[in-house]
Amino acid sequence: MNLKNTMMAAAIALGIAAPAAAADKYKIGYDIYFGGNSWSVQLYKEFQAEAEKRADEVEVSYTESELKADKQVANIEDLITKGVNAIIITPISPTAVIPVLKKAQAKGIKVVLLASKIKSQDYDALVTVNDEDFGKAGAEWLAKKLNGKGKIIALNGISGISASDDRWAGAQEVFKAYPDIQVVSAVDASWDYAQAKVAVSNLLAANPEIDGIWSQGGGMTLGAIDAFDAAQRKLVPMTGEDNNGYLKRWVALADKGYTSVAPSKPTWLGSESLIVALKLLKGETVEKETIFPPPVIDDSNVAKSVRSDLSDSFWVNTRMTDDQVRATFKD
Repeated sequence: MNLKNTMMAAAIALGIAAPAAAADKYKIGYDIYFGGNSWSVQLYKEFQAEAEKRADEVEVSYTESELKADKQVANIEDLITKGVNAIIITPISPTAVIPVLKKAQAKGIKVVLLASKIKSQDYDALVTVNDEDFGKAGAEWLAKKLNGKGKIIALNGISGISASDDRWAGAQEVFKAYPDIQVVSAVDASWDYAQAKVAVSNLLAANPEIDGIWSQGGGMTLGAIDAFDAAQRKLVPMTGEDNNGYLKRWVALADKGYTSVAPSKPTWLGSESLIVALKLLKGETVEKETIFPPPVIDDSNVAKSVRSDLSDSFWVNTRMTDDQVRATFKD
């Protein structure tokens, strides 16, 4: 009998509890849905930081889906095979993952959706912000800035992902109340700087009058600003997001009259998803949907929100320490 077995046998003989083995940790499967932009990277890093704080009670298996729905399904299958106790995913498709999530639940695995929804109730908890309110906040601000009239461009993320679709649905609901606001074009720019710059450049060339930009992403708004500069067009009111690089540009342009608003989908949702998963595994009562209101940065608090000492890639609504942020974004 080895030393570990001898100690356990002695503990049982004395009627006391044996020490918990590493195998007694909760096994968590976390799927990194995308590593192609800084928000999705920070979302994952927020989760990882929370997991490191709880290393005595969790053991994490990571997969990466590269924004491919079929790969995400395969990754969930792999996590089921590994016998995890809970799976945390950001659904890439609102439908493709439903059958495999049903399979996970049938095996007693807790399913937590992070920052994105599916078109079924086959999950145990959802952790996100109200994306429709995110879209409404920017649209209401822009409509007031334009006094209820003008021609605008809308920059969306990726059609089919609930965050993008819900934000645009919220914005459209607002714009319907302002018949004199004309959406010249609504384009998918994948929350990407370069795609947004090209799209806005093309639209500026075709439209001599653009009065505002509704954007649901900080990188896209930066692309729009640079497209206006390249076209030598006067900047117009634009909505953005809580990306540090965007906030820096906003502050720098404030003396030129630039004005904006930045609703936020905090990356600390990644941290919160693990907290919720552990509550489920411990049998605690958890709301099926934990939906936070989106924090909003505007002209009154942007100077207090921006971090000039941290990377442009950083997102300011975080639970990470400055050192963790610097380790994540070294530029």
